[in-house]
Amino acid sequence: MYKASNLRNTVKSYLLKEIQEGNLHIGKTINLAELSRNLGISVTPIREALSQLEESAIVKAIPNRGFIINELSLNEAIDLYNTVAQLEVIALDSSSFNENIKDRLKTLQLQLQQSHTPKTRLSIRLQFHETLVEACDNVILKEILVKLKTRILFYEQLYINDSTFNETIDNQNEGVLRAIEEDNFPTAALILKMNWMTVLDYLKKQLNS
Repeated sequence: MYKASNLRNTVKSYLLKEIQEGNLHIGKTINLAELSRNLGISVTPIREALSQLEESAIVKAIPNRGFIINELSLNEAIDLYNTVAQLEVIALDSSSFNENIKDRLKTLQLQLQQSHTPKTRLSIRLQFHETLVEACDNVILKEILVKLKTRILFYEQLYINDSTFNETIDNQNEGVLRAIEEDNFPTAALILKMNWMTVLDYLKKQLNS
């Protein structure tokens, strides 16, 4: 059982890395035989891992075709970003931030301000949000957020290549950090939700164009 779980996790980690690096595209069929060769494992754990990713709406099983990377839609984006925003607010409300977490948030925010490529900014921004919810003791909530943010990668890799709203995002992150430093969690939660809505508003324009 432990070995099977390890194999599934290996496959999922590999696929998510391929997604993050832009090697797997929307609508692309996943070649099970090629994956099996690349990873040196049988097709069975690959199918099991893909079935788990299907639960997260990352892939979709198509009869007579296999698994493909799921299509994007405006309605899904709205639901996705609103859900992530609400879950992060819940996590924030039940978190206690020590100095180590605060320092890492400040470091990530500084790295974000100094990064100019969309791919690097996306990676650091998601690390910032992951660190924000790190102190939450609700393990299930954090697992759900990880799955949802994996789906977010598709939207932002495809549509967010414009740096015009980076300053707004960075200012909002600074606002969240200041509010946390002041133990003003209602304000931190409000700005955090605005942060996700800023990204969603931008995506809406891109998906409607």
